[in-house]
Amino acid sequence: MRHAAHQAANNSRQYIRTSRSLFSSGSGAHSAKAVRMAQMTQSNGAVLGLDQAVVERLNEVAPQTRRALREAARAAERRSHILTSASLAALVGTAATAVALAGPDDIKGSVLADTATTTTQLKRITTDVVSRSEDRTPLSALSDGAVADTVAASQETAASSDTAQISSEGDWQATGDASQLDVNQMSRSLANNPQVAALMDQDYNDLPAGFNPNHATGDSGNAYSFSQCTWWVYVRRHELGLPVGSYMGNGNMWANSARALGYWVDNTPRHVGDIMVFAAGQAGADGYYGHVAIVEQINPDGSIVTSECGASMNGKTYSKTYTNPSDFQFIHY
Repeated sequence: MRHAAHQAANNSRQYIRTSRSLFSSGSGAHSAKAVRMAQMTQSNGAVLGLDQAVVERLNEVAPQTRRALREAARAAERRSHILTSASLAALVGTAATAVALAGPDDIKGSVLADTATTTTQLKRITTDVVSRSEDRTPLSALSDGAVADTVAASQETAASSDTAQISSEGDWQATGDASQLDVNQMSRSLANNPQVAALMDQDYNDLPAGFNPNHATGDSGNAYSFSQCTWWVYVRRHELGLPVGSYMGNGNMWANSARALGYWVDNTPRHVGDIMVFAAGQAGADGYYGHVAIVEQINPDGSIVTSECGASMNGKTYSKTYTNPSDFQFIHY
């Protein structure tokens, strides 16, 4: 009896110490001792010899560790996700089954009956802007006379349309200002000198290949002695609006000097104003200086009439006729 009483007293003291350890805040809810005590309670009090009701109560009120709390939260979150996914799957499956089993009429009725669903309905347009085919009367409903009238009206409309199309066609006509254009003032030449441009149009088929009408003229004023043949040629060319050089040399040098500047030079007189070049001693010219003259007229027989001057003429000019012009050289422009 003493041993039994002693054992009961020891168990009672052990119970009190365990309770104090579990519920004491001084040692901390997560101390090593409290954890061991909680583990002992999870074994249904086998160590302490507690009743099952006391063990369950201790399990409810015993504080958990941080790790246990995190694991419990993760488990609860997983359960929530599983339940949500299962609910959505069940809902989608139910809707799909309903659609598969229902007919088109049932679907239409259910959609139209649902006042919370926003739908767009297509309505037939019956305004006047649509095709005229809706307003036409079938030919079967018309009498023979009405059909004939309809065909005649269609043909008349087509004929009037063709007439209107033909009447819109026309041709280009020159206005009053265009009819007054002077074709003689128009030139195909790119010459800056209008007189040269006009002469080039006349010589279009005879121009030398690569000829540049805007070549250097060599003109810087009349540098020739008064009454010399060269002086007169310079004066006359300016009167005619044609280019001429200021330092072309003696009369017999003019052809070569002109070629060097880009002038067109050959053995054919072509226009009034051409410069006729005499070699030294040719046709009565000076045996050393040569001579130059201006072509004033080209006769039908090929002969030419010139205007000339000389030192002894004191600025006066004279005229001569030459029947062999091809024996001389001519500077054109």
